[in-house]
Amino acid sequence: MKIGISCHHTYGGSGAVATELGKALAARGHVVHFINRSAPFRLGSFTENIYYHEVEAMHYPLFECPFYSLALASKIAEVAMFEKLDIVHAHYAIPHAMSAMLARQMVEDRCRESSCFRIATTLHGTDITVVGADASMQGAVRLAINKSDGVTTVSEYLKRETERLFEPRVPIEVIANFVDTREFQRQSGLERLERQLGLRGEKICIHLSNFRPVKRIGDVLSTFSRVLERVPATLLMVGDGPERSEAEVWVREHGIAGHVRFLGKIDDIVPLLSLADVMLMPSNAESFGLAALEAMACGVPVVVTDAGGFPEFVEHGRHGYLVAPGEVEEMARCCLELLLDDEQHRRMAEACIRQAERYRTSVLVEQYEDFYERLLAGRS
Repeated sequence: MKIGISCHHTYGGSGAVATELGKALAARGHVVHFINRSAPFRLGSFTENIYYHEVEAMHYPLFECPFYSLALASKIAEVAMFEKLDIVHAHYAIPHAMSAMLARQMVEDRCRESSCFRIATTLHGTDITVVGADASMQGAVRLAINKSDGVTTVSEYLKRETERLFEPRVPIEVIANFVDTREFQRQSGLERLERQLGLRGEKICIHLSNFRPVKRIGDVLSTFSRVLERVPATLLMVGDGPERSEAEVWVREHGIAGHVRFLGKIDDIVPLLSLADVMLMPSNAESFGLAALEAMACGVPVVVTDAGGFPEFVEHGRHGYLVAPGEVEEMARCCLELLLDDEQHRRMAEACIRQAERYRTSVLVEQYEDFYERLLAGRS
């Protein structure tokens, strides 16, 4: 198949999944065209069967908004016609599915309806729970969903939210996020990295996110502060976003700055996960929680909230702990259970690795291939 993929190129789970999906599809012999503002952050160097098409949006002083959505639609239409794409896979309803819909209208006079590309849309969360929940965008999101030939969500939780908010006319399928377990596995021999981070054999907690309010960064720090009262530890804060500055002020004001490392955005997170003993993710909700799955693949038990997609792959007491959002004391208690009981930690770490194997790339990519084939056969 010839597949176009449009996704957010920046740091985040949706872009990571879209890029890894494209790479896996290319490895299986499909031809993949990424159509984006910039190259996705996990795309890497040249790979056979993968092509990248940059979207350049015009700016004109008469208009307040840039033309990115229209430029993206034009570029999708151009690539679809010249490369004879079978599928355009839009990751996020806005702008990608909407732009794909416009692109198909641009080319439909030059192709028979049966030969025009099919639109597959994957909803990743924010497009439903934040953008879609805004009254000014609901109509656009609903149209993008209903004009797609097939729609998937990354969790049962997000499927329920989509159906509740939009009552879509197209059926919603669930294809979970996935992890490349060949890449995400615990590494050894990281003494140099430990020296660079100033680690001295203490316990390591880690948090990875885009530092938005939904991630509850304050709860990460409050939980770690309580852990630090009982056990020597360091917290690795990986990522960046609007709440980072406030978090850096908080750790200085509370006297724990020497135990917290703010590392910014890092593409290769496997070495950092390989140092970690526990991952903290106290989000209000996660459509799936890919960072937690990647940590589990590296043998890191997780302490996460009992919300969103987490309960679909994290079993309480087996792969870590599920805690109600905002319950900082309970989250700290669960962390301490893991950090103070080596045997329990070992059992959970091994169970995490086994659980991650159920979500390995090859299994989920086959589901996407079947999904595409049904769209092409008109059986969406």
